Amino acid sequence: MKQEFTVKPISGYLALLMAVLFLGGAIAGFAYQSIWIGLILTLLFVFTVLGFTVVYPNGSCVMVLFGAYKGTIRENGFFWVNPLYFKRRISLRARNFNSDPIKVNDKIGNPIKIGLVLVWRVAETYKAVFDVDDYQHFVLVQSDAALRKLAGLYPYDNFEDHDAVIALRSGGQEVNNELEKEIRERLQICGIEVIEARINYIAYAEEIANAMLRRQQASAVVSARFKIVEGAVSMVEMALEQLSLKKIVELDEEKKAAMVSNLMVVLCGDKDATPIVNTGTLNS
Repeated sequence: MKQEFTVKPISGYLALLMAVLFLGGAIAGFAYQSIWIGLILTLLFVFTVLGFTVVYPNGSCVMVLFGAYKGTIRENGFFWVNPLYFKRRISLRARNFNSDPIKVNDKIGNPIKIGLVLVWRVAETYKAVFDVDDYQHFVLVQSDAALRKLAGLYPYDNFEDHDAVIALRSGGQEVNNELEKEIRERLQICGIEVIEARINYIAYAEEIANAMLRRQQASAVVSARFKIVEGAVSMVEMALEQLSLKKIVELDEEKKAAMVSNLMVVLCGDKDATPIVNTGTLNS
């Protein structure tokens, strides 16, 4: 398999000097009626001028002669090459691809919308030009395919898949690294270097977004209630222990149960407790 190789072309300024000499000689030939000399020098002038090419910073020029690859110019400047070369300029600058969110299914089948941002550049011009038809379109299609594959490897979150260590919503850098690895493997064929790839948008699809939001809210309420009950139990236990230790009041099992019930209602209730003043005795 052929690979890119760089060439060092002739300085364009030297060729420009030759072109000026050919032009001056042609004018002198026609002036002194040396028609053949004038025609030959004119053809040489045109031949020289057609070979001029300019390569800008972070740019390159791929050269082909009658279907044969003749090398790539990576050095920026003003050069002269064979005028018969077909020249194709390829930018080596970093480029951004910000994809529109696409609808896919995650690992457990939930429809989600996900998008990515990709930073890439051409690393090997031979592969970019000759191994694929259109390397820019190839980058877009393969990035989309890699994103779809990634979405199928992980759940959106771990509410349903509790065994999932990594989820798309909370995976962070690990998910981005997997996405970057997948895209890099797919784009090697066309000589593209992946500088960065990461998820920039993720959400449930519209048809299930409301249901999933209610589920997340319910899960948050359950978690909050769990913490409240856990704290309330600790406070009740501490209260009973302190009452018994300091011998403030003697409580039998029935009164302990009533006290625990009242404290749990007060500590776990959504509304403020309404105190009731007992004007009788504890036994009444």
